[in-house]
Amino acid sequence: MSSAISSGAGGLLPDRHRQGDFFLCDIFDAIPKDDLASMEHPLFSLATRPDRRILSYAHNGVEITVTPSVKGLATIHDKDILIFCISQLMAAINAGRQVSRTLHLKAHDLLMATNRETSGDAYRRLREAFERLAGTRITTNIVTGAQETTSGFGLIEAWEIVRKTRGGRMVSVSVTLSDWLYRAVLSKSVLTLSRDYFRLRKPLERRIYELTRKHCGRQEGWTVSVETLLKKSGSASPRRVFRRMLRDMIAADHLPDYAMEELDGDLIRFTPRDRMIEAPATPPRLSEAALERARVLMPGWDVYALEADWRAVWARSGAPRLRSPDAAFLGWVGKRRER
Repeated sequence: MSSAISSGAGGLLPDRHRQGDFFLCDIFDAIPKDDLASMEHPLFSLATRPDRRILSYAHNGVEITVTPSVKGLATIHDKDILIFCISQLMAAINAGRQVSRTLHLKAHDLLMATNRETSGDAYRRLREAFERLAGTRITTNIVTGAQETTSGFGLIEAWEIVRKTRGGRMVSVSVTLSDWLYRAVLSKSVLTLSRDYFRLRKPLERRIYELTRKHCGRQEGWTVSVETLLKKSGSASPRRVFRRMLRDMIAADHLPDYAMEELDGDLIRFTPRDRMIEAPATPPRLSEAALERARVLMPGWDVYALEADWRAVWARSGAPRLRSPDAAFLGWVGKRRER
């Protein structure tokens, strides 16, 4: 965030909306990304009703205390907002664009990207999610971006409805991520999620998928005890109930990317499915007008070489579908020009 300009008598007011003070979420269909720390450790409630417990967790030297507001703890479904923000930021970073921990987003885009309904009730629930994310406080020694945080912080620092409809429904929202989470994004401490993650109805299914994606990845498999899985999931269920829920998940067999099986010794094994191997995406096409503009911005440069470099960055970022390839390309060229 840019610092305010000090002013004496007759001085200038601060430039409150200087370019770079916020990031506009405008990358259509960005690849879903999640931060490693919250995938590894239970920061979100799995309850479907207001959860006002204080959660404490300790494992392998990591200690976490999660304190709710009067609205209750942030839930695993509330985390959709953070995943959307992380996904937008990572796609922009990989495309060479300038980012900020304050994001401006369209509520409708967020609902669509996270596979939610767009009814009036969905907007009301979205507002409640913002309130829980801002109100939930975390104290931990988890390291993000090579820094250890030992003070308390919120999952998001602030949020604001920027524009409403006449009926009061939010249209655009401003969200400021916590410095802790923003550091994780800048250090690229994130993993790609399956888009089917947002189709999982049950909170435990989402949490188990997160843990599996983090620990198994594309390895041959991951075997974990039911006891450890219970602890890492953050579930409040007794072990026998938790074990039964895992068996229900095994029977349903709809966990994205991974198959589950129960082994002797009270163990669960996860193995990647074959369909995790994805076909290459079609590179975005640029207009002649965009290439001509690039010639003006970078005189003397080979615009087709620039286009090839930009496409390579696009591919490394997960080949996101872009709302405007021309705008994304020219933004990247502008950033390269500054360097």
